Amino acid sequence: MDRIVFFRDLALIIVSAKLFGLVAAKLKAPQVVGEIIAGLVMGPSILGFVKQSDYMSLLAEIGVIMIMFSAGLETNLKELVKTGPKAFMIALIGVFVPLGGGTLLYSCFYGFEAVGSDGFYRALFIGTILTATSVGITVQTLKELGHLKEHVGTLITSAAIIDDVIGIIVLTFVIGFKNPESKPSTVVIHTLLFFVSSICVGLLMYYIFKYIDKHHPHQRRVPILGLALCMFFAFAAEEFFGIADITGAYVAGLILCNLNDSDYIARKIDINSYMIFGPVFFASIGLKTEFKGFTSSLLIFSLCFVAVGLVTKVIGCGLTAKIMGYNWNESLKVGVGMMTRGEVALIVAQKGLSEGMLDAKYFACVILLIIVSSISTPIVLKLLYRKSHGNKRTDDEGQQPVHEQSSVQT
Repeated sequence: MDRIVFFRDLALIIVSAKLFGLVAAKLKAPQVVGEIIAGLVMGPSILGFVKQSDYMSLLAEIGVIMIMFSAGLETNLKELVKTGPKAFMIALIGVFVPLGGGTLLYSCFYGFEAVGSDGFYRALFIGTILTATSVGITVQTLKELGHLKEHVGTLITSAAIIDDVIGIIVLTFVIGFKNPESKPSTVVIHTLLFFVSSICVGLLMYYIFKYIDKHHPHQRRVPILGLALCMFFAFAAEEFFGIADITGAYVAGLILCNLNDSDYIARKIDINSYMIFGPVFFASIGLKTEFKGFTSSLLIFSLCFVAVGLVTKVIGCGLTAKIMGYNWNESLKVGVGMMTRGEVALIVAQKGLSEGMLDAKYFACVILLIIVSSISTPIVLKLLYRKSHGNKRTDDEGQQPVHEQSSVQT
């Protein structure tokens, strides 16, 4: 019966996500905003027509993996190498500022406790939830706006990927400090092994795909094999190294991004992502939202939690970008692009529940942060890009008469 109901729910999600996406586009907002709102409206929080299920969660997971694979395919590898050190510093500061902000917030509400106590670890875990960026929403927004391949777009994507890796390492360390049986040092080793293995296997895969692409250009076997590589890297990253599957998918895209047919592969992948997997992923964020049992004190904490989560990312990442020489508009784009939370925050929160480091009532706070950041980030990003383009046009228009005058004088 659950399988049959799933087909009905899937139909409702696809139709509602498309309708709300079109409405968002009419209102000059990115379509992902409409898709998230569609899940919120159709889910248990409002109409209750669709419920989250294992089937829906699996489709959503495939959706974010395919989005990240496409992001890797459309990445300019030269720009990635150029932005690598800057992206690392932005990610590093962008992890520790929210970590400190969340820990301080919980302590201000529920009291400061000694290091090593249960209360201290609960506060530290609240900060840990705020560390990870959800790159899927930002990537999709930048693709819609046509700025994913630009320098700032590549910088944001690179920093978000590194951000997730650092966030997972922080999570393991926090759990390890509370649970002596865990070994946080193994996470660092596994992370290094993953990237070393990715370079070795990636070079081999690149030359194999280059050979196939040369002899069978623009044939469907190339994107089919590419998708298989994406799924394998997503599996291997989490199964063998404990790294998020989305990181593995992004690395698979990077391996193929310099192929002659990389754009062809991306177009074929985007068809599947656009038709079903992408909308399900973004709508699933809304489906997970349920605001039952909210007390006034928990509501106040939730609002502060959301504010701290957004502001600390903008400050941590944005100011770091500014220090590195970017102008204020570019720095704001970086900070805003890094403030979304999504699947990684949910994974961290669920891990906290299972480890006894987070009470179930705080899960609603995480959901609220995901909803607010997922909706606000695309809107603010679009406004920032519109403003920067407006300034550029103004500058161009202002310079034109001078150019004409100089031509006459010449």
